[in-house]
Amino acid sequence: MIPVEIQESSHRSENFVAKESNEERRLNLDLLDEAREEARIKAEALKRRVEYKHKSKLKPQQFLVADLVMPKAHTYQLENKLSPKWTGTFRVIETLGNGAYKLETLEGGTIPRTWN
Repeated sequence: MIPVEIQESSHRSENFVAKESNEERRLNLDLLDEAREEARIKAEALKRRVEYKHKSKLKPQQFLVADLVMPKAHTYQLENKLSPKWTGTFRVIETLGNGAYKLETLEGGTIPRTWN
């Protein structure tokens, strides 16, 4: 209770019973683990629904050798909000599976790491 409720008569201060308050507090503490478990289950269910919704909208894209691609630019490569969101044009030289590819520049220079 706030100090104003103690100084001025209120319904809460007039009907306060310490024994009942302690019993309610103990009951709430006993139910705390169940409430936490229920919240965890609901959060997990929500996470799965969001994941399912996201995956249902994805369209798998497979590239073949010799296809031309434009990788997305990293945030540190963008100078301002009007900068191109893609970096250069590259050619696929090898498909590694699971959406990973080895790329080379159009001049023939190999990119040192794989791209997804």
